[in-house]
Amino acid sequence: MTTASLIIRCARGWVANMRMKTARMAAAVLAFVFGYARPVLIAQEVNPNPAPVNPHATPEARALLTYLASISGQAYITGQHNYPNTGSHYTELAYELTGKYPGLFGQDFGFSGGDDKDSVQSRPAMILEAERQYHNGAVITLTWHEVRPTDNEPVTFHDSVQGHLSDAEWQQLLTPGTPLYNHWCDQVDVVAEYLRQLREAHVPVLFRAYHEMNGSWFWWGGRPGKDGSAALYRQIYDRFVNVHHLDNLVWVWNVNAPGGSAGPVEGYFPGAEYADLVTMDIYGEFKQDYYASMIALAAGKPIALAEVGKLPSPAVLEQQPRWSYFMTWSEFIEKANTAEQAKAVFHSPRALNRDDARLAGPMRTIRMGTAGSLVDSPLAVK
Repeated sequence: MTTASLIIRCARGWVANMRMKTARMAAAVLAFVFGYARPVLIAQEVNPNPAPVNPHATPEARALLTYLASISGQAYITGQHNYPNTGSHYTELAYELTGKYPGLFGQDFGFSGGDDKDSVQSRPAMILEAERQYHNGAVITLTWHEVRPTDNEPVTFHDSVQGHLSDAEWQQLLTPGTPLYNHWCDQVDVVAEYLRQLREAHVPVLFRAYHEMNGSWFWWGGRPGKDGSAALYRQIYDRFVNVHHLDNLVWVWNVNAPGGSAGPVEGYFPGAEYADLVTMDIYGEFKQDYYASMIALAAGKPIALAEVGKLPSPAVLEQQPRWSYFMTWSEFIEKANTAEQAKAVFHSPRALNRDDARLAGPMRTIRMGTAGSLVDSPLAVK
């Protein structure tokens, strides 16, 4: 059966495409944002944007992607990263500095051991905190500073995450059946189990695999071309989607701002069929060229600032309106920004914090779409 898409046109002029299969949920989500009583639905041929790259994506993942597409050019979600063993410490710090809870909660699967801030032993608690944050209204994004496949967890950042693979080892990693490939499968399967828990809890996740891949500082990065870093991204996509059926993931492709030891971004793109969002990490100037390159590569998909140190100012975000969210990296919310600078970004009319009805309403609708009402959940805000 041919699937049609729907365009919802709203009084404020915002437009969102969605598959007919999830139109009812998506229409309800957008009603909170746009304040219309009756949407005008116009059927047309399927549009690949913002249809998820995973055709089996859960209703929650589909609705979240639709929402991100709907705010593109109109508003941005504020976001904050937290180290694995710190719970929501930096989210709370952002609240202390701004008086607003970020609309996006970021975490990591870690790599180290013991009581280190990046300890893998914190994963069970991290997953519970992600669920709690989602039930409280936040969008969830996760990344992984992944152990080098020649090592075993726990590891150190410098020796493993920032380690190196020889060209021969890289080819083994990409060749099914080799010892290195099998070891890699064992490692990623551990993380897949935690993501499965979020799938079972109906939590959609913006999953940022092999981030900053155009940089040479991680073992997976700095390899442009068809059989380079992008191939490894496609490999984890295949395993998570086709083996583990982690259909709650929204796939976030990510590069660092080019320059220095970060190469041109185009040589790292895995293909439009593997990326729901196109994102960049920027720890310096928010150059218009960076923004333009993301828009061009995204070809209509949402774009975002997956990591920042110094926050983009309201003026920058006005000049670059297509960023759908930003995420400040942990301590940088205080280290690289004054309280006044942070407040200006979080209190902008275009900012979507966790308590903003333009975000809280759609997120509530997404949660209730298939998981039922969470009003009486012990994790929900009372």
